[in-house]
Amino acid sequence: MSLKHALLGFLNYESLTGYQLKQFFDESIRNFWNASLSQIYPTLNQMKEEGLLTMEVKYQDSSPNAKIYHITDQGRAELQRWLAEPIEPQPYRSAFLIKIFFGANIDKEQIIIQLKQRLQLAEQELENRRQISEKLFQKFSTENGLNRKALFWSLTVDFGIKNEETTVAWCKEAIQRLEALQ
Repeated sequence: MSLKHALLGFLNYESLTGYQLKQFFDESIRNFWNASLSQIYPTLNQMKEEGLLTMEVKYQDSSPNAKIYHITDQGRAELQRWLAEPIEPQPYRSAFLIKIFFGANIDKEQIIIQLKQRLQLAEQELENRRQISEKLFQKFSTENGLNRKALFWSLTVDFGIKNEETTVAWCKEAIQRLEALQ
């Protein structure tokens, strides 16, 4: 995925400033895709040159002028094309698992400490994601469940919950196995 497609997705919901786009990232997809303002603004400029969006300047007296970005028909077509395109599995990298893989080279207590730290982080993240899921449900629930947009958002939150549940279970099992090691 490119940053361009995430920006197109957000702009497909509504026209936004670069700062608002960064807030959208931080409040919604930061758990699986992050972007900084230093990445967002150059990408927006490139997308404008490609005809995927337009930009209007909103002049303001009491604060800096706001650049508001609007998706174009060409931008919507690019988003639709990308959404329909199959995605190849992405390579998974984890420095933590590299440490575990080579863990036989240090005392088991040191690895157990790291596993307990990772377990604590996973439990905290699991709670955070459950809270996000509850907020989504409360904010966007209808008589028939979630509205369409929120249903898809909740699917990504559910994925994160399942990942953290698996990490918690794996850490607990790994700790038990290492503690039993002679």
